[in-house]
Amino acid sequence: MMRERQALQRAVAVMALVPVASGLYGVLLGLNGIGRGGLVDVSADSHFRYLSGLHMGIGILFWTCVPGIETKTTLVRFLTLVVALGGLARLLGWALTGLPSFLMLAALAVELLVSPLLCLWQARVAARAADAMPGGVIG
Repeated sequence: MMRERQALQRAVAVMALVPVASGLYGVLLGLNGIGRGGLVDVSADSHFRYLSGLHMGIGILFWTCVPGIETKTTLVRFLTLVVALGGLARLLGWALTGLPSFLMLAALAVELLVSPLLCLWQARVAARAADAMPGGVIG
């Protein structure tokens, strides 16, 4: 049980590094950071930086789940829902505007596959921890 919990903690910590780093990058560099050299629409750049801040915040919130991860089921599920909704929006964009870059396809895979799988793993670890506790209750 302890090994699985620690492996999940490591996986979530590493996975959360991606939105924190990419979000910070987007906040600091805006649309110019993704190769949109020259003049960019100020409102589009502002919106991109805002969404990058949200992205960074999601990663930070995932990091808060690492300590005591077996007790963070509600937050992990909520964050997974937010990430999956973003992935569904990205998928709709693909259908409406065409195939995005490889980097965006990789993000889509994380949003619709990796995050839900980590959420299922967290539920398994939480259930096993609850079974190991007297009375089956954690926290």
